[in-house]
Amino acid sequence: MSAMTGTLNQTQRMDTTAAIAVALTVVGWASAFPAIRAGLAAFGPLELGALRFAIAAVPAAIFLAVKRPALPRLDEVWRLVFGGAIFVALYTAMLNFGELTVSAGAAGFIINVSPIFTAIMAMALLGERFSRWAWAGTAISFAGIGVIAMADGQGLHFNAGALLVLGSALCSAVNTIVQKPLFARHHPLTISASNMILGALCLSPFLPSGFAQAAVANTAGLGAVIFLGIVPSLIAYAAWATALSRLPAARASNFLYLVSPMSALIGFFWLGEVPTLLGILGGALALGGVVVVNLKR
Repeated sequence: MSAMTGTLNQTQRMDTTAAIAVALTVVGWASAFPAIRAGLAAFGPLELGALRFAIAAVPAAIFLAVKRPALPRLDEVWRLVFGGAIFVALYTAMLNFGELTVSAGAAGFIINVSPIFTAIMAMALLGERFSRWAWAGTAISFAGIGVIAMADGQGLHFNAGALLVLGSALCSAVNTIVQKPLFARHHPLTISASNMILGALCLSPFLPSGFAQAAVANTAGLGAVIFLGIVPSLIAYAAWATALSRLPAARASNFLYLVSPMSALIGFFWLGEVPTLLGILGGALALGGVVVVNLKR
């Protein structure tokens, strides 16, 4: 019992490693939105995903070959397969198709339903506690993301693209619950690397057409797909696995509300997109909600 309590206290603590992992996740996934927009100008949604994770899978495979981690138990195999097929392949496909018709602000609003899904499932399935203060902080952050969506200027239109983005949010939330038990026996980088490789295999049927499109793609498109493979995929997925291994699922997911404000900041420096006063207000609300969750958890 004492060992279990010690483990729980360790996962509740926001130590330096967890803080760095959260920061890398937020910055990495925030940078994915403008990079996806740039990549979709040169590649199809499925081809972009296939090339992105093919790039990420190579160093992931080298890592596993060098480290030779313990093989998963039979009852753990499905959790690893779920991560590759759902968290990587299906999530990427749905988000890429969704961003063809959904604006960046609206996509950011919809994708941020994921922490709410995660908190509800973590309470029901993992026995985690999420206090009234935590729900209040979640509501503040979600409202802030809604303000950012309104500031986007294109509004929220729940068409097929919006439903696809919502589906990708559900993929992320369910995977968090499914893979959380794996961290009791496996290193987070092992889980992340397995996700990269299995996801790349699921998307591999679209690699030939992806290579054909890469042969005629411009420099911006090629740069976008390489960037997606390294930063939002290889680095950010590894960072997220590390954060999830050290924090409760609901609390870790709450930090993802910072992705939209960070995406707006990256868009300002990368694409010259100047945020409106309404967008800045939304970002402040999103940040404030995360602070409330972590000060009054």
